[in-house]
Amino acid sequence: MVFLILLLLFLTSCVSGTFVVNVAQTSYQAEENQNITLEWTFSTRTDTSLSSISTLCFLYAETRLHVLFNLNEGVESPESQDPEFAGRVQWDKDILTEGRLTLHVSRLRTNDSGFYVCDILVRPDGTNSRRCWLNVTAAKELKPQRPPESPQPQSLRRLWLIVGVSAAVLVFFVVSIWKVCIPRYKRRTYNAAAAIQMVSSSEEQTIRTYISPSESEHKVRLSNI
Repeated sequence: MVFLILLLLFLTSCVSGTFVVNVAQTSYQAEENQNITLEWTFSTRTDTSLSSISTLCFLYAETRLHVLFNLNEGVESPESQDPEFAGRVQWDKDILTEGRLTLHVSRLRTNDSGFYVCDILVRPDGTNSRRCWLNVTAAKELKPQRPPESPQPQSLRRLWLIVGVSAAVLVFFVVSIWKVCIPRYKRRTYNAAAAIQMVSSSEEQTIRTYISPSESEHKVRLSNI
């Protein structure tokens, strides 16, 4: 019954006298699993007592009402609280008579997004309400990050890698050239030596023939004498 009466007061926006209700912020932004504090302020007098204050706070999201907090003449009614917010909503009792209503919502979920409305009634001053918007986004998935490596050692490793690969390629080409060219060089050297030896033998034979005539020519010369 109390819930219906307070809800009716909110829907009709009934304002009595100069009673004013404000919000500390009109909108809030948070991530899931975080905690947040929503605050309303209202006008009070020095003789305002806790028993003269009644309030109903609820979340309006996706065409559905979720009751967060219900206070009837200074006495909290936890049975009217939505089970989805059980154990997740706390309020500061000491500052309520000073004109401050603070709701601490913990372990936020993405479906906690929506309009948060508090309808406050202070007897005999009047009743009024204000709303604020809360947007809860999904938490970012944190991937394990490796510690950044200093650029100098990384550059040195790349340099050594390049030098190593270049040296390996150079050795490969040198060995290949050695295997191919050395046998050819040896064959060419052997053939040149043999040719020189043959030429030398031929020249020597020619010289001997020219300098030392044959035996028949020597006999002809002797007969002519």
